[in-house]
Amino acid sequence: MSFKNVVFCVIVLLMGVSAHAQLNILNAKSPDEIGVKTESQIAYDNDNPLPYGYIDERDVLWSKTTWEIIDLDERVNFPLYYPIDTNNIGSERRSLYDVMVKSIKNGDIEEVYADSYFTEKRTLKDIEASLVYSDTTDLGVEQFNAEGFVDPEYIRKFTLDAGDVEEWRIRGVWYLDKRQGELRYRLLGICPVANEARSKAYPDDGVDAKVELFWVWFPAARGIMNEAKAFNRKNTSQPVSFDHLLNARRFSGVVYKEDNVQGDRGVADYINDNALMQLLEADRIKEQIRNIEIDLWNY
Repeated sequence: MSFKNVVFCVIVLLMGVSAHAQLNILNAKSPDEIGVKTESQIAYDNDNPLPYGYIDERDVLWSKTTWEIIDLDERVNFPLYYPIDTNNIGSERRSLYDVMVKSIKNGDIEEVYADSYFTEKRTLKDIEASLVYSDTTDLGVEQFNAEGFVDPEYIRKFTLDAGDVEEWRIRGVWYLDKRQGELRYRLLGICPVANEARSKAYPDDGVDAKVELFWVWFPAARGIMNEAKAFNRKNTSQPVSFDHLLNARRFSGVVYKEDNVQGDRGVADYINDNALMQLLEADRIKEQIRNIEIDLWNY
């Protein structure tokens, strides 16, 4: 074995030992200690999200706002979807939906809105009304008519979970930073999309009622997104944070709307009933954005 190969193997082993030490799986005396860092590890890691740099308005030479769909049926987007069954898996692994909903309920994420323009703020009660559907059985109705109240056993509750989320929608801004001389992207908002909770109570209706459950102002949720880790298929000892995964655009998205003179008209509004042409239009918008940077350096 050559000296170069020996050095490479040593570096890989050291990286692996460091990664496992961070997860504490090799030093844990009980399963409860797995994933728990010591105080020295926490002080050494300093695992905070990389702060956004300040962007002066005078430095923005050009910008365009886009809305994209992240389809969770695509394999590259699986880290945002799984795991959907958390009964037989460690507590350190959760889907993006579970992380976001739990943080909203705990009050860690407060910037929650009803639309992608962030004009109407939503409370926890508003969100729970979208995520949970309660239904009274026939026996419960009979009891209410006879006695004026309903026992809890006659009330069915259906709650949306991570497995019900079909796609994510994001809103972001592409802009040219003339000070840096490059095209950049800033993620502004993210939204889970699923069928209404009522559809779980009546699955035989076959109604496709996908709705935007809520929009989260992403810059205010970066701390939570940085602490939560997504599965890294290429190296399980180095999980990637949701903050890095989304900011680095390690997903496949399709543009469904852009800011335009027609009141931010969506692609489906002017290309009806033709999925292929809608995809081609989404690619045209992406190509137009890429050409802006290319044209910047062409003379």
